[in-house]
Amino acid sequence: MINQRFPYAKEIIETVIENAYVWIVIVDADGNIIYMNDNYCRFCEVTKEEVIGKHVTEVIENTRMHIVVKNGEEEIADLQYIRGNYMIANRIPIIADGKVVGAFGTVMFRDTKEWSEMNSHVRHHLSSIQSFIEQQDDTGAKYTLNDIHSKSAIMSGLKEKVKSIAATDSSVLIRGESGTGKELFAHSIHLLSHRSDKPFVKVNCGAIPEHLLESELFGYEDGAFTGAKKGGKKGKFQQANGGTIFLDEIGDMSLQMQVKLLRVLQEKEVEPVGSTKTIPLDVRVITATNRPLEELMKANDFRSDLYYRISVIPLFIPSLRERKEDLEVLVRQFIKKVSIRTGKRISMIHEDVMDTFYHYHWQGNIRELENVIEAAIHLAKSDLITLDSIPDYIKQSTIYHSKSESALTLKEMLNDAEKEILLNMIQKYKGDKKGAAKALGISKSSMYEKIQKFGLQ
Repeated sequence: MINQRFPYAKEIIETVIENAYVWIVIVDADGNIIYMNDNYCRFCEVTKEEVIGKHVTEVIENTRMHIVVKNGEEEIADLQYIRGNYMIANRIPIIADGKVVGAFGTVMFRDTKEWSEMNSHVRHHLSSIQSFIEQQDDTGAKYTLNDIHSKSAIMSGLKEKVKSIAATDSSVLIRGESGTGKELFAHSIHLLSHRSDKPFVKVNCGAIPEHLLESELFGYEDGAFTGAKKGGKKGKFQQANGGTIFLDEIGDMSLQMQVKLLRVLQEKEVEPVGSTKTIPLDVRVITATNRPLEELMKANDFRSDLYYRISVIPLFIPSLRERKEDLEVLVRQFIKKVSIRTGKRISMIHEDVMDTFYHYHWQGNIRELENVIEAAIHLAKSDLITLDSIPDYIKQSTIYHSKSESALTLKEMLNDAEKEILLNMIQKYKGDKKGAAKALGISKSSMYEKIQKFGLQ
């Protein structure tokens, strides 16, 4: 048919094959090469004469052509590592008279120059995309109230309060234990406000070294200090101009930085490091902390004037212990989320596990629950999460808390209560025993005596 219509069929086919936007190789039923186009030969640094008749594994690195010939199964868009590069390979069995007589393989890109140009092009765009994602992570709000899963009355009331708060420009101080989801509420407030189309910039004040925090928040001029970026850099407040800045872990900020922050909030302007000019600001400020700021103020570790400036509207996020009605909703959500991420399908959770969860203290709150669910999904032997799948410390703690009070003497109960209070306070202050002692109203020496008594080192 082809020969009748096109007298130069052979030449047409050869031209198409040699200039196709792919490298081509054909093997026989034994995996020996019977054809390889010029571009593929050049890439592999061989000639057609050298490769014809050779087994494909002797010529092409990491090939699976001989496997396709054996099993008769095609492989489409497979990543193949050839001569230092990952490429996209297709391998298709050739079938005649009902049996596999060979295989046809292609690899994208016609020559090394083309591959190099495409690779450079892709890497450039990936770099641009990565920079955009990082910028969005810093200057974009991601969570709404719909991302805060709950059914308890206390959370419903809190969400309604958030809607009212969002309508104002007043500063908000979000309080709550670690892992309660304070950041989600900050995002939600911004996205419900009239500033929702403007930047949302988050800063973890406890994660940035003290000597870098000032330039990170307020920016700096060219040559402001050794190692400064040429041309200077905008600080987080400038990046947030017109929108919202979220200062997380505000309770970890030093007194020196508190003074500088207070000035920015009072004057509504920022002076970059190394500059004598001020930049006017229009920024809503949301802060968050898990630390007892009132106790820190008594200890002169947190400025009262800054406290009143940032806490015009206080928002308290309840611990998971105070909203255990939400456990079922949260567990279901985390199972779905982790199952999608890990590719492991979990459809059920045993009622004994839920009962254990209801009796557990959840010191790490929602963050701890999500981690426990992830561990349980990895350890589950079927699509059902059982007690065998959850961490031992959860089960042991539940057994401890479920002991009958009648089985303990008053002295034992008091010791247990004191030990738990000390442990919780040490965790709350991230191991800072001096801070924990101050919060408990006891001396540092008494604190260490109790730590030794209960073996809490």
